[in-house]
Amino acid sequence: MTSPLVGEFLGTMILILLGNGVVAGVLLKRSKAEGSGWMVIATGWAMAVMAGVFAAIACGSADAHLNPAVTLGMAVRSGSYAKFFPYFAAQLLGAMAGAALVWLHYLLHWRETEDGATKLACFSTGPAIRHAAANLISEMIATFVLVFVVGAIFSKAVSAGGSAAGLGPYVVGSLVWGIGLSLGGPTGYAINPARDLGPRIAHALLPIAGKGASDWGYAPIPVVGPLVGGALAGGLLRVLGV
Repeated sequence: MTSPLVGEFLGTMILILLGNGVVAGVLLKRSKAEGSGWMVIATGWAMAVMAGVFAAIACGSADAHLNPAVTLGMAVRSGSYAKFFPYFAAQLLGAMAGAALVWLHYLLHWRETEDGATKLACFSTGPAIRHAAANLISEMIATFVLVFVVGAIFSKAVSAGGSAAGLGPYVVGSLVWGIGLSLGGPTGYAINPARDLGPRIAHALLPIAGKGASDWGYAPIPVVGPLVGGALAGGLLRVLGV
């Protein structure tokens, strides 16, 4: 049975399975994709968003947010917050499920990879240079761009141009690709509290061979930053009437 919450759960699960899956493929030892680099990661995440959005819509969520920052931004834009907490819960659980599937899919490669930080990077984000204020600002800016441009993509002004049905997920995927390439360097562009927190919880709970700490000291940054950035974008969309 489909429903908005089922759609958000399954769409986010697919998002994380493919998104963190590409990171694991690039970083883990003896993977055939090992060392293939940032372009592969950014492209894989773009395709993950596209696939997750399609899955969410098909399974009952016409919103297909997959991201509490997007949900919050759209709530600020509309003035209705009824969906925020139910969607956040479904998205977080979906992210945890997706991360567990990544662990299972790469089961033989965790023991081959010695560095604990590399294993954690297959689940959650971390900064290139650790500085709480700068990292927070980076996440706010990148998420602001995400939510504001998503709002623009689905605005009446753009829709009136006759966009083909079903084109939205491809355009949103392209947006995430651009954000990853242009703004992802400082923090690894979480731009999604569920994307970071759910897999970090999974990392803490799963019996990953030779894992290290889950870096809970950094964990608030990719949660608070995207929520603030998303809310600011939603506020601007509301003010502009977009």
